[in-house]
Amino acid sequence: MKYLIRARLEVDGRVDRHDVIGAIFGQTEGLLGSQFNLEELQEKEKIGRIHVDIKYQGTKTVGTIQIPSNLDRVETAILAAMLEVVDRIGPYDARITVEEIKDLRAEKLRRIIERSREILKKMKAEEPDLKEVIRKVQGVEARPAKVREYGPDKLPAGPDVEKADTVIVVEGRADVANLMRYGYTNVIALGGAREKIPKTIIDLGKSKKLIAFVDGDRGGDLILKTLLSQAKVDYVARAPRGMEVEQLTGKEIAEALAAMQPAEEVRKKLLPEEAREAREEAPKQEAAVKEEAVEEKPRQATATMAIPKSVVDKIDEVKGTLEAVLYDREWREIGRVKVRDLFNRIQSAQPGEIHAILFDGIITQRLLDAAAEKGVSLLIGARVGSKLQGRPGNVRFMTFSDLA
Repeated sequence: MKYLIRARLEVDGRVDRHDVIGAIFGQTEGLLGSQFNLEELQEKEKIGRIHVDIKYQGTKTVGTIQIPSNLDRVETAILAAMLEVVDRIGPYDARITVEEIKDLRAEKLRRIIERSREILKKMKAEEPDLKEVIRKVQGVEARPAKVREYGPDKLPAGPDVEKADTVIVVEGRADVANLMRYGYTNVIALGGAREKIPKTIIDLGKSKKLIAFVDGDRGGDLILKTLLSQAKVDYVARAPRGMEVEQLTGKEIAEALAAMQPAEEVRKKLLPEEAREAREEAPKQEAAVKEEAVEEKPRQATATMAIPKSVVDKIDEVKGTLEAVLYDREWREIGRVKVRDLFNRIQSAQPGEIHAILFDGIITQRLLDAAAEKGVSLLIGARVGSKLQGRPGNVRFMTFSDLA
C-alpha cells in the first residue's frame, strides 16, 4: 500500500465496530459512481481492510479509523474526504475528521536509509587495516603501545613529544595509545581536563606547533573550545562525526590529519571575538550603544517576560552546535537549520511564518534586515555584531547572556 488514511471518530451514543464500518460503506455508496465504491476498491485491492478502534466515554463512542490505500495521491485525498460525509452511525449523530494521510513509501524509504547507514558503518568498521595486514605478512605483530607520563602535570604521552617540532594533542590516554599503535609517537593527552588546560600543554604551544585532534562529537567540540581559548594551537583535526579518536584505524587517522584546518579558521567559528577587538570597537560605538540602550532595555525586558522557559532552557542545548531553532507565534519549534543557512531560510519563509529565532551565531545587520522583511519579531543570538547600523522595523534582538 502507498498511503494510510487516519481519521478521528466521535459518535453521540454507544455503537460497535461493525456499525461504524457499515455506516462508512452505506453512506459513501454511489457518491462518486462505481469507481469509488468501497467494496469494488477492496476487491481490486485498491484499498485495504478498514480498521476501526473504539472506546466508550460515558454515553459517547470515540476512536480512530485507518484505511490503507493503493490509489494515487489525488484519489486517496478524495477517498479521505468521502469519509467525512458520514454524519450518522446507527441512530446517533457522528463526526469523522481526517487527521493524517501518511505516505507509507516515505516511511519505508526512511527505514531503508537508516538500515543502510547501519550496514555501511559496519562494513566500514570491518574494512581491513592495510598497515596491520602488512605487519602480519612480514611476521611483525603489533606490540602494545607504551604510554609514558610527560611534564609536571604527568600527562599521558608518546616518547617523542620532547624532541618533535609538532605535537598532536588528544583528549585521553586511550587516544594516545591508539595513535602510537600506528606510529604517531609525538602525541600527548589533556589527561581529562575539560575546563582548564594543563600548563604543560600551554607551555608546549609556546615552543612547538600543536595539532588539536578531538572526537567527532559534542564533547570534542566543547574540549576544542576550551583548548583554543587557553592555548596556542596551530591546526585542528577531528575524528569522523560520531566516532572517537581511540576507535580510528590507521587509515582513518591519516585521513583526519590530512584534512586538518588552520586553528584560526576554526577559532573564528567557535569562539567570540577577542576582547582586544571589543575594546577597539567600543569608542566608536559607545554613543550609539547608549542611545539605543534607552529604547532597547524596556523592549528586551518585555521580550524576556514573553519568552517561555522551555526556549530559555534551549540555549544550553544550542551552544556550540552552530545551529538555529525557528519558532512560530505559539512558540512551537518549526524547524532547525545550520547558522550558515539561516539567512537563506529567512528569505525563503512566508511573511509571518517565523516568529522568533534562537541561534548559536552573531546577530548581524544582514540578518536583522532579512528578519524585518519577513516579519520575524525576535532574534536571540550568541552575541551582537560590531557593525550594526540600526534595528529595522519591529525586530527585537538579544543575546544568550541577556537571558541568563
